[in-house]
Amino acid sequence: MNLKPIRTEADYQQALKEIEQIFEAEPNTPEYEKLDILTTLVEVYEQQNYPIEPPSPIAAILYYLESRNQGISTFIENLKHHGVSEEIINTALNEMTHG
Repeated sequence: MNLKPIRTEADYQQALKEIEQIFEAEPNTPEYEKLDILTTLVEVYEQQNYPIEPPSPIAAILYYLESRNQGISTFIENLKHHGVSEEIINTALNEMTHG
């Protein structure tokens, strides 16, 4: 097993190729151990070089609705059912449409 830190984009691309080649390695084999280490190295490199910002609250709500094929009116009714005031809902809707 010849592993090294991932410091450059070329190192990163090479690691991804190696992962692809051994992706289906059986547990408790040298290939599986290499896969485990490589994926950890890739994860660290990606966190440092390709950070993912959390979505805005509005984007998160819209994604939630879309992923559940739910309309905004159903969502609003659920908010009201859980005690969210109309004023808060209207403020949020205003921010969504004009924000």
